[in-house]
Amino acid sequence: MWRDEGVEDEETLSALLEASKTREGRAALSDALADTLHLLPASPAPLLLLRLRLLRNLLAGDALNQGTFVLLSGPAAVVSAALALPALPPDLARAALQALGNAALGGDRHREAVWDALFPGALRELARVRDAGVLDPLCMVLDTCCSGDGGRGRVEELCHEDLGLPVLVELVATASRLGHKEEWLEWLLFKICVEEEKFEALFAALDSTDGGESGDGFSAKHAFLMGTLSKCLTERPEEVSISNSFALHVFNILKHAAETLDFTCRGSSALPTGCPGIDVLGYSLVLLKDICAWEPSSSETEAPVDSLLQAEPSSSGTEAPVDSLLQAGLVKRLLKYLGELEPPSTIRKAMAKEQGDQQPALATAKVCPYNGYRRDLVAVIANCLHGRKQVQDEVRQLNGIMLLLQQCVIDEGNAYLREWGLLAVRYLLEENEENQKEVSELQMQEPILTPEVAELGLRVEIDKKTGHPKLVNSS
Repeated sequence: MWRDEGVEDEETLSALLEASKTREGRAALSDALADTLHLLPASPAPLLLLRLRLLRNLLAGDALNQGTFVLLSGPAAVVSAALALPALPPDLARAALQALGNAALGGDRHREAVWDALFPGALRELARVRDAGVLDPLCMVLDTCCSGDGGRGRVEELCHEDLGLPVLVELVATASRLGHKEEWLEWLLFKICVEEEKFEALFAALDSTDGGESGDGFSAKHAFLMGTLSKCLTERPEEVSISNSFALHVFNILKHAAETLDFTCRGSSALPTGCPGIDVLGYSLVLLKDICAWEPSSSETEAPVDSLLQAEPSSSGTEAPVDSLLQAGLVKRLLKYLGELEPPSTIRKAMAKEQGDQQPALATAKVCPYNGYRRDLVAVIANCLHGRKQVQDEVRQLNGIMLLLQQCVIDEGNAYLREWGLLAVRYLLEENEENQKEVSELQMQEPILTPEVAELGLRVEIDKKTGHPKLVNSS
């Protein structure tokens, strides 16, 4: 058995590290684990780093070593040794977290021991290390500890206003500053905010931190959080579950951003723009676009047979997030925002030819604060319209048909607006005779909007079988 009698040096530890990279080597060095833990407190920084890396390797997928590590209070020893240094070097913090992460993979008992050693003080100290190499294993440890039998309780602790939320705030602050986009962090934040419904608490906690807010009340941390959640939902919609409360919180943020931002300066870049308020506005729309297209899996919507035979269930339990948003007035709000904007560039050019510079209405119209804003508004509306007659009727009742027809054009700074506009109009008219009739009457009064729109091939024809008007796209 290997023993350290004070003569071990870095060369010896380096040799042990090399040997521990294989499964056979880890098994042969299992007796070294206890000695390594014993020597941690007295280790100078260079030897402490090597010993932590040795522990990391010994704990990698080795159940015996993982069990011994927990039995000997290894998690507490590692945390104590790392935080005892006057200044915690990033490479040493990374090695300590990697060792703890490997131990936590051993099972629920291991996760509990790691969590008890870290929460809350050590987690907050480690989250303050502004280094991407530390942030990723820290998020891996948190994600692992928040799974399993005790995971839900630890999530609750992590979201505690005084104990856990400061840790998450530091994580977001570090990630925002570094531009960190690793999957461990993304899915940890998504789990906390969306699946565990702690989004409102975390978003509010970001308000009271380092004072980096802009005049609209949003900071780079808010923008980073919204962008991260948007990325997760866009890339893997089939792997997530979305609650009504999350959807409504996002809608509230959109309303706040839209009411406080300055819409007099035309944006020149797409998301992210670097302006927190504008980025929060844009990511809110992107999130709402995906939420309105999201459908729960069959396992989430199917109820057990026994429950169907009992009292009629509450509609709130099975209501899709898009339905909650529609009841909260999403479509009316989006049509308002869209109507306040200046017309798309294609229409503005046509108006300029006819009216010259005498266009007083355009002088007070709002402009797109980022490239893609108009498209994103139309995209959310299109997803709300799909297969929903009540939304089709609402758009008509709010005099929104003409407004949506105006979006079926190319617009500078709004890529794919034409495609989303045509899709929205198609959904608007599908099997809705009242809407088809109104479009038909509009065309009888005057050509639809502008020659440019007519060139798209949009026209209303009478269906020979039904005798009803319908929109035809012959382009």
